[in-house]
Amino acid sequence: MSWNVIHDGDGSASRIVLKEHTGSTAEVLFLGGQVISWKNERREELLFRSNKTLWKPPKAFRGGIPISFPQFGTFGSLERHGFARNRVWLLDDSPSPLPAANSQSTVDLILKSTEEDLKIWPHRFEVRLRISLSAGKLTLIPRVRNIDNKPFSFTFSLRNYLSVSDISEVRVEGLETLDYFDNLQRGERYTEQADAITFDSETDRVYLSTPTKTAIIDHEKKRTYVLQKDGMADAVVWNPWDKKAKSLPDLGDEDYKKMLCVDSAAVETPIILKPSEEWRGRQELSTVSSSYCSGQLDPRKVLYG
Repeated sequence: MSWNVIHDGDGSASRIVLKEHTGSTAEVLFLGGQVISWKNERREELLFRSNKTLWKPPKAFRGGIPISFPQFGTFGSLERHGFARNRVWLLDDSPSPLPAANSQSTVDLILKSTEEDLKIWPHRFEVRLRISLSAGKLTLIPRVRNIDNKPFSFTFSLRNYLSVSDISEVRVEGLETLDYFDNLQRGERYTEQADAITFDSETDRVYLSTPTKTAIIDHEKKRTYVLQKDGMADAVVWNPWDKKAKSLPDLGDEDYKKMLCVDSAAVETPIILKPSEEWRGRQELSTVSSSYCSGQLDPRKVLYG
């Protein structure tokens, strides 16, 4: 179990490749600290990556798991989703106080505020990210520390672009009965009425006070993604559908059929840090073989069993 660094010519696509003993792999860009690939032991790609991804730093890569910090979306005055995804992260040689991850292939990255950052967001910070790969599981542990002499607040998300067979064959369970902000309706607040979330049109919602586990069931692939999280109370569900997909220059016209974003997020209630305080989140993505229609796996057992 190991990792190595692959450098490209101009550094825009320099990345870390993690490997573990069953054959699964993950790739992480230094640009944005962004996971861009997660393959299982059968070499199947589990994260979506756009066919038209534009490698034009500092623009973030469309796909994988981009990070929003210190602002999610347009919930603030900064550029959309903040600036952390547009900065080059560094290897973190001293990721204390996290314990060593001896049983996994693990890498630690760090992003520190610069004088340029302070011009647009006047707060000194350190963001650390641990990425750990083990059999059937990808774990991300983000941490934000206030190294300033005054408090600050921020919103945050890990946007998970999941690879699916066909968006019309996918359902999300675990978010039913919850309140959500509908970004397609000027952020109005609604309550989810469906037994599970299914997709037949553009969806852009922030679900509030969500449980720690969510199941994303792909009927055609007979695969269920299990998203487990801590420290990030909200969940964002997004698919652009056909009209919006055609308006995005770095997304193929038909790509919306093969992707679904389910984010771990802290949006409704910003995180407040006093000087020297640190916030820690955790996200664990795993997959289980499933066939909901044939009864081989009841998603309720995944969520609550």
